[in-house]
Amino acid sequence: MMRVLFWLVLLTNLLFFAYMQWGSALLRGDADLQAQPPLRPEQIRLLPAAAAPVQPATAVPPAAPMPPSTPAAAPVVPAPAACMEWGEFAGDDLARATAALAAMKLGDQLTQHEVEQNIGYWVYMPPRRNRASAERKVAQLKALGVTDYFIVQDAGKWLNAVSLGVFRTADAAQKYLEGLQEKGVRSAVVGERQSKLKFTVFAFRNPDAAITAKVVALQKDFPGSELKAAACH
Repeated sequence: MMRVLFWLVLLTNLLFFAYMQWGSALLRGDADLQAQPPLRPEQIRLLPAAAAPVQPATAVPPAAPMPPSTPAAAPVVPAPAACMEWGEFAGDDLARATAALAAMKLGDQLTQHEVEQNIGYWVYMPPRRNRASAERKVAQLKALGVTDYFIVQDAGKWLNAVSLGVFRTADAAQKYLEGLQEKGVRSAVVGERQSKLKFTVFAFRNPDAAITAKVVALQKDFPGSELKAAACH
C-alpha cells in the first residue's frame, strides 16, 4: 500500500512539473496565433527618405595650358652667290676680250675656264700649194690689220690652210667673216670643222651693277658671244 502511494505522489509531482514547464508556453503560443487587427491604409504616411549627405566637390585644379607647338624650323639653305658667265671665245676675240677685262682690274672676281665642242665652225683660207704660198697670205693679212691667224701644219687635206678663227656657231663665224671682208680679206670662207675645239669662258663672281653694266657694254663688240647668269663654282 505504501509503494502504490509513493508512485502516485511521484506521478503527481511529475505532472505538476510538466505543467509548470510547458503548459504556460502552450497557452501563450495560442494567444500569439490569434489574428492581428486589419491594417488601415488611410492612416499610413510615407516618410521622406533621408537625403544622403552631399559630399563637398573636390576642387579640380585647372589643367596647365599646353605650350603652343612650335613649328619645326625650315632648314636654312644659303642662296647661291650671283655669278655671270661670258663666252665662248677663241683666237682674236679671246685676245681682245682678255685685254678689255684686264683693264677693269677685277682681281679674284674674274676667272676663266675652257670648254670643248665636238663640232665647231671656223673661218679660214683654203690650203695653199706649199708653205711659202701660205706665208705670203699671212703677210697680206698683216698688211690688212688682221692679227689672228695660224697656218695648219697637220698632214691631211687641211695642210697649209690659214685658219682665221674658230667658233661655236655658224652665225658667229659668219659675222666674223663679214668683219674680215670689211678689212679687205677676199679669199676667206666659213666651214664646219669636225674636231674638238676649245673655247674660253669668263666667269664673274658677285658682280655689282657697275661691273655688269661694263660687261654688257663690252658684249656689243663681240656679236657672237653670250652673256648669262650662272651658278658660281
